[in-house]
Amino acid sequence: MELFARASGDTNPLHLDEEFARGTRFGQRVAHGMLTGGIIGGILGTEFPGFGTIYLSQDIKFMRPVFIDDILTIKLEIIEAIKDKNRLVLSTEVTNQRGEKVATGTAMVMPPVQGPG
Repeated sequence: MELFARASGDTNPLHLDEEFARGTRFGQRVAHGMLTGGIIGGILGTEFPGFGTIYLSQDIKFMRPVFIDDILTIKLEIIEAIKDKNRLVLSTEVTNQRGEKVATGTAMVMPPVQGPG
């Protein structure tokens, strides 16, 4: 959390200061929303649809807070293939360990082109 705060410049005490966060409506520290978005980006760039994918855009809606100890599951589904431009549109859904949706949205990527042999 500390590294992400420094890298992003978002040093909101809600993310970093347990005592401050206890006094908020959340009662505990909350992960940065874009940290969740970054996890999606990491999967898209390295695993799905393949290593070397170029992440072009993302539309994301944060539905619930993500807390420090939450375990997230990321679901990605291809909803459109634009073959002449080598683009895929994906639905994105992030749930926590209780099965609650914490973020949903769409992403557009350029998957790697398979070369010869």
